[in-house]
Amino acid sequence: MGRKDPRIDTYIAKSADFAKPILKHLREIVHEGCPDVEETLKWSMPHFDYHGGPLAGMAAFKEHCALGFWKGSLIVPGSKEAMGQFGRITRLADLPSDRTLVGYVRKAAKLNEEGIKVARPLKHPKKEIPMPADLASALKKSAKGRATFEGFSPSHKREYLEWITEAKTDETRRKRVETAVEWMAEGKPRNWKYMKPPTRAASRTGRVRRPGAR
Repeated sequence: MGRKDPRIDTYIAKSADFAKPILKHLREIVHEGCPDVEETLKWSMPHFDYHGGPLAGMAAFKEHCALGFWKGSLIVPGSKEAMGQFGRITRLADLPSDRTLVGYVRKAAKLNEEGIKVARPLKHPKKEIPMPADLASALKKSAKGRATFEGFSPSHKREYLEWITEAKTDETRRKRVETAVEWMAEGKPRNWKYMKPPTRAASRTGRVRRPGAR
């Protein structure tokens, strides 16, 4: 059997008068569609978990309520958001029929049972930053710095390139290029100051070097 959370009773009781019947109804619908659902609070809002994962959540605001399925894009046609697939709910008439809602809950429960996850949209790759001429020129004069830069991972290279190309003035950029080459000649990545130092034991073995150690 499902488990009810008394904190949700308190949440509903403290909600605006228009919201109370909506929240109570949504709660009943979720339990009807998924009798084994477990209630909880997340981000101070009522949520419903099932089969080890979130199923749905609801909330009351000053002038409207919201209901959302965590895998909404696989449940509600045309839905993309994780919270609020039904827009601003101000009255029970704003909701789909009980039969439709129960069907959505059952579909959400089945997705959790089968372990199906919503595919995340692919992140757009960051635009490549070309090697600045002034940095390239400076690295030609520093074999150690050039070797370090060439051995960096793409993310470490980007940290230096962004730092230099985002300089606001020519003087700032000149100083950053000088500093960058100096640090790279010492084997240091751009954010070496914030890296966790090696443990004392590791330092004794010589397996881990502190950035810039000679």
